[in-house]
Amino acid sequence: MPRLPKETDHQYKARVIDTKSASFCAAKWYNATIWLGSGMTTSCHHPLPHKIDIEEVKKNYKLIHNTPEKKEQRRQMQCGERPAGCEYCWKIEDIGRDSISDRVYKTVLYSDDDLQKAYDTPHTEDVNLQTLEISFDRTCNFSCSYCNPAFSSSWVKDLKQHGPYKNLISDGRNHFTHVHESSQLFGYQEYNPYIEAFWKWWENDLHKTLKELRVTGGEPMMSADMWKLFDWFKDNHGKSETRLAINSNLCPKDSLMDKMIEKSHYVKHFHVYTSNEAIGTHSEYIRDGMNWDQWIRNVHRLCSEGNLEGFHMMCTVNSLCLFTLTEFLDQMLELKAKYGKDFPTFTLNILRFPSFQSPLVLPVDIRTERMEDLQRWLDRNRESELLHQMEINQTQRLIDYLDVVKTPHREAFEQAKLKNDFKHFWHQYDQRRGKSFVKTFPKQLTDWYMTL
Repeated sequence: MPRLPKETDHQYKARVIDTKSASFCAAKWYNATIWLGSGMTTSCHHPLPHKIDIEEVKKNYKLIHNTPEKKEQRRQMQCGERPAGCEYCWKIEDIGRDSISDRVYKTVLYSDDDLQKAYDTPHTEDVNLQTLEISFDRTCNFSCSYCNPAFSSSWVKDLKQHGPYKNLISDGRNHFTHVHESSQLFGYQEYNPYIEAFWKWWENDLHKTLKELRVTGGEPMMSADMWKLFDWFKDNHGKSETRLAINSNLCPKDSLMDKMIEKSHYVKHFHVYTSNEAIGTHSEYIRDGMNWDQWIRNVHRLCSEGNLEGFHMMCTVNSLCLFTLTEFLDQMLELKAKYGKDFPTFTLNILRFPSFQSPLVLPVDIRTERMEDLQRWLDRNRESELLHQMEINQTQRLIDYLDVVKTPHREAFEQAKLKNDFKHFWHQYDQRRGKSFVKTFPKQLTDWYMTL
């Protein structure tokens, strides 16, 4: 049992995590994201990904997770040291105000016995995953503003058609200047040792040890390996208790949506994760490719027709979503009221990269007004039976973040450079995508935008 009855996040942290070390996080052992098209991995969505040795993985398929980098970070956590790549959680914890960082939510997923086993296991040993997020390739029908060609074939098309974005001085990783060929090393049906390693591990161990296998992309419904997984569950019905989850933008062709709903009935434990954080035209502007009406229609279809055990809403909190975020959260409450408290659950994940799209780029008066709007929403709904404690905590955490934190991350540029990039990016984005910043967002924001 990962949590005692009525135990709060703070009580759990004190009882289970702090008794091991001041920096312990189970994600380093039991959780991973692996991009099989590029051979990259990370322990959760906060640290930057690192390379998996292609020759070594041919010898040891478990190396797609158990890399030397992760093993060193396990050693650090066993010693109470803070791995530098986990800065997101340290920044949240250093806010004060008893802030709960994501390492608590990443750790509470696992049993107390498994956590103790991780802490006691020599850091040099390979560990079997319990939760895994994989991407087979980057094929995607969306090119969201804060995404980039490394994760979206539509972004690749944008850069090939229009060339690199220009005059972005804070984009230290050059996300918007080239097509990231290294993110898709293998062509369609070409031999890929990373995908081969996954299927070997899946057949031998993972279908027994994984609590959840989560497929992301790109858009997974556009990947042949996603349908191969669905077929595996159909052909091996009852042989695995693994939850199969899919990260989908829920705006595929209707035929693919029909197919996923039909296939879901052959999976014992099926979960869907989707992403959104604004409504209507704001959502369609931020997430290029989004059709709001189609998206909300498919949300209802999935909840009413699919064989769903869980439905999860991942909100990427950026500077532009704040103007309809509370309306979006109202929409989440309406869905919960119709389909149940867990349909959906939501998380508020604060965007840090690219840093010029962070909420912290906004001027203090706008940020404060948006923070107060969010606080009023939380005050109205704090006692709602439809909200989980985690959702309340995540909302409060965002309020505190908007109030206290001054820079998106330790490597972020000063505000003048971030504002420069804010203006240059959205101006070029409008030209390339046929959009209009000033016609989409409220006067309060566009007046400031025009001064940049």
